[in-house]
Amino acid sequence: MGDSATDATAAITGGGARDGESGVETPMRRSGRLRTAILTLLVVIGIVAIADFAGFVTQVARFETPADPRADGIVVLTGGRARIDAALHLLDERRAQRLLISGVNPAVDVDALAGVLGIDPSGPLSCCTDLGHAARDTIGNASEARTWARRNDYVSLIVVTSDYHMQRALAELRAAMPEVALIAFPVRDPDFSSAAWWRQPAGFGWLVREYVKFRLTSARLAVFDYPTSNDR
Repeated sequence: MGDSATDATAAITGGGARDGESGVETPMRRSGRLRTAILTLLVVIGIVAIADFAGFVTQVARFETPADPRADGIVVLTGGRARIDAALHLLDERRAQRLLISGVNPAVDVDALAGVLGIDPSGPLSCCTDLGHAARDTIGNASEARTWARRNDYVSLIVVTSDYHMQRALAELRAAMPEVALIAFPVRDPDFSSAAWWRQPAGFGWLVREYVKFRLTSARLAVFDYPTSNDR
């Protein structure tokens, strides 16, 4: 009699499985698996991003100024006096024929710039320097530099900018003028040490922002071709 009752129960419940032990996946179980998968994916993405950021920072720290840079022209991207001072020093040493200072305020001319820098406007700043007033960002710097290089028939340029900005600057410049050889001349920011960035909250913020911009730039250039133009 007991066996008959057990068999009947098994037939009704599909083989005697208890509540919660059914092979049928419930919505709650599916939701749990989805949350686990999403969490795992986020952890993996986080690990990859941290490793990639570490590689970016390592490259910044490894940048060294070349011992004997020489090219047709020099391009400095505005963003700090140290950059312009370094570019003018290179020009004074006759490392190149001319200098382009890209991204200058439209209201600033050679005399005004010389006054800000405290230098003689009749020197290299007057004879061999061009001020680019069109650029508002690194994309604009690249476009401005391309126009200037092609109009002067330059096939090599020394690129002067901050060390943390150099990777993004080179990416934009190479995309804009792949035919031109670029020599990186990184400038160390006097207020920031890339070798000890983890001890400087402000510097860490700079690096994170620059890293994000660099990765977005890399993604854009991988998908879209750089706009062509007739610069001559």
